Amino acid sequence: MMKFKFFLVLLFMSLSYTVNAQNNLFSSESYVKDGDTLKYQLLLPQNFSKEKNYPVVLFLHGAGERGQDNQKQLVHGSKLFTDKINRGAFPAIVIFPQCPQNDYWSNATVDRSTKPISLTFPLDTQPTKSLQLVMNLMEEYSNKTYVNKDKMYVGGLSMGGMGTFEILYRKPDFFAAAFTICGGGNPESVKAYATKTELWVFHGAKDDVVNPQLSVAMVSAYLKAGGTPNFTLYADDNHNSWDSAFSEPQLLTWLFSKSKK
Repeated sequence: MMKFKFFLVLLFMSLSYTVNAQNNLFSSESYVKDGDTLKYQLLLPQNFSKEKNYPVVLFLHGAGERGQDNQKQLVHGSKLFTDKINRGAFPAIVIFPQCPQNDYWSNATVDRSTKPISLTFPLDTQPTKSLQLVMNLMEEYSNKTYVNKDKMYVGGLSMGGMGTFEILYRKPDFFAAAFTICGGGNPESVKAYATKTELWVFHGAKDDVVNPQLSVAMVSAYLKAGGTPNFTLYADDNHNSWDSAFSEPQLLTWLFSKSKK
């Protein structure tokens, strides 16, 4: 029994070391605008040079990773970009902002008394403070000499998937491609970017937190508006369909192959 416990301790220490080693590839940054602060993690390409030109990937985390520690947002998705093979094959600047606990990436009305939760997405409102800061930050990055403006990408999961749909609506000419995982949005918003931004939508058919019908509705609207989206519905996945999405062997190849139309 003692040997088994010792093994578990060693396994936990090994996993912790691996996670920390991956997170250490990111640097902790802060963006300040008009007295408001957005914390974010930044991953630069290997052998980064300001003389070169790089794509930029923005990733928006879920509601469970909100806070002020500027670390929790790396729990899901960061390994995809710190993977040694992926870093070598797809050199890019990767940005993981963190939303404060009392804010949201999208201007959604959320009712957690139901299962799945009830969500509505008004279009006639201002962006949340956090999303506005993210948009300002991305504008600044797009103006850097070492950034490829034609290869700006965004993705997110759950609350971050909702934020992804909303930022596409608010900045329809900015991103070349986007992916959303177990998210949702207002189908009317899709008209603004359906023919401008490539899209891949993921969801779990058994999701009892965010109804998969929300993604179905967005994909349907995207098609009606003239877009040609990828849509992957995992038959056996619940809310954590991000595990399956991040394991998709073609996700990064697809993403980085896209340029602004």
